[in-house]
Amino acid sequence: MRRVLFLRHGSHDRLGRILCGRMPGVSLSEAGRAEAQAVAEGLARRLAGERGLRLLSSPQPRTRETAAPLAEALGVEAEIRDELDEIAFGDWTGMPFAALGGDPAWNAWNTARGSARPPGGESMAEVQARVGGLLERLAADEGAPVILVSHGDPICAALLGVLGLSLDAYDRLVVAPASCSEVELWPGGGRLVSLNERLAG
Repeated sequence: MRRVLFLRHGSHDRLGRILCGRMPGVSLSEAGRAEAQAVAEGLARRLAGERGLRLLSSPQPRTRETAAPLAEALGVEAEIRDELDEIAFGDWTGMPFAALGGDPAWNAWNTARGSARPPGGESMAEVQARVGGLLERLAADEGAPVILVSHGDPICAALLGVLGLSLDAYDRLVVAPASCSEVELWPGGGRLVSLNERLAG
């Protein structure tokens, strides 16, 4: 069995206003850096004594910045993995949420996540497949816990896969910035241990 901890990146100044996706230059805010430090301290205490820990991160600046204090606290290097990247939102990248409100495609995305697709972008099923493939590889061997630093949508997609729920159940999960969710995986299965934990420093 393999413990896998999902960590969503900390807060940034566009959070809740702009659909950032993979737009360049999105870095943690001052609050986000404080969140990342608090999570690093909390996880370092939780995982004290574990040997062979691995830390994997999405390539986006906000995830790498969230992973940095954790890497220092754990004494490991963060491995950059494209499987953990944010959804490619295509034409919606960088748009204010207020401007998307009347778009039928946006409404479909938020009500039928299992079948909808951002224009010119990536479907939630494709996201689930790439993150799920990584989880399958991690589950194939027993070993030390692995921490995956990613984004809200990819984490939700992965957790729904572990739970065996439809992607249309997306809005039943909350994965807040700088929150930690833990799963235990084995070949062909897994279970949710915790969801949306906020770790104090």
